[in-house]
Amino acid sequence: MEDLKVVIGSDHAGYEYKEKIIDYLNARGIPYTDIGTHTKESCDYPEIARSVCERVLNGKANRGILVCGTGIGMSIAANKVRGIRAALCSDTYSARVSRAHNNANVLCLGERVIGEHLALDIVDIWLKTGFEGTRHKRRVDMIE
Repeated sequence: MEDLKVVIGSDHAGYEYKEKIIDYLNARGIPYTDIGTHTKESCDYPEIARSVCERVLNGKANRGILVCGTGIGMSIAANKVRGIRAALCSDTYSARVSRAHNNANVLCLGERVIGEHLALDIVDIWLKTGFEGTRHKRRVDMIE
C-alpha cells in the first residue's frame, strides 16, 4: 500500500460519517487532515470540496474523502477541479474499481444513502486498492 496521506471534509449532512471515518483512520495510524466542517450547522459543500481537492493537487495529501447527504453535490463540485477524479461510491465493488481502473483520487460518500458499516467498508477498500495502470492508464490520461 502506498504511503497514505488523507484529507477529509464534509458538510453538515455528512458530519457524523466524517467523524466515524476519522476514527477508522486513527485506529489504523493513517495520517489525515480534517478540513471541516466541525459542527452540524449548515455550511456550503462546494467550499469544503474545493479545499479537499486543492490539498490533493498540491501534494499535501494523496487521497481525499468527501461526505455530504447524498455524495452527489460533493462529487459534482470536486470533479469541477482539474486533475481531480472524484468517485461517488455506494458499494464496495465501485470503490475498488474506481481506484484500480480510474485512479480516483477523491472518494465521495452519501451519509443519507448508505449505512455506516458499508461506508467504512467502502473507505477501507478504497484506501487499500492501488491503480492497476496498464490499459487503464491510457484511458485515465485521456480524461486528463
